[in-house]
Amino acid sequence: MTLEIFTFIHLLISLAGIASGLVVVGRWLAGKSYAGWTVFFLVTTVATSATGFFFPYRGFTPALAVGILSLILLAVAIYALYLRKLEGAWHRTYLVTALTALYLKFFVLVAQLFQKTPALKELAPTQSEPPFGIAQGLVLAVFVLLGIGTLRRFHATT
Repeated sequence: MTLEIFTFIHLLISLAGIASGLVVVGRWLAGKSYAGWTVFFLVTTVATSATGFFFPYRGFTPALAVGILSLILLAVAIYALYLRKLEGAWHRTYLVTALTALYLKFFVLVAQLFQKTPALKELAPTQSEPPFGIAQGLVLAVFVLLGIGTLRRFHATT
């Protein structure tokens, strides 16, 4: 398989994880859950992180760090959901770890958009310029608000 095809497949899996994650979070905000979407979100998000390790890297990179962190968060979320059944503090642990894993996907998405989109790359060619920081700050703020909302509204029923 060529690197271009692999990259395209990785991108599709990532977008599926992000989209399904948004559905799952929307359900949490409505105080509900849907097992099918949750499984799809977790599987595609794990797959995105795992396939990221197959890209040709030289040395340890920020992308590898994000992938490792994401897999750790997802392992805890899966443990909380399926083995601990969201009992007690595992409910909050699940919400925080799953939402943080989704945030990391958005963090990478924004970084990739600034790297690959000519207009955005012009605004922040090294990703250390204010437009990049502002974009990432807004994404973080939205996820903090989503976290507060989900912790208040979604209560485990399993």
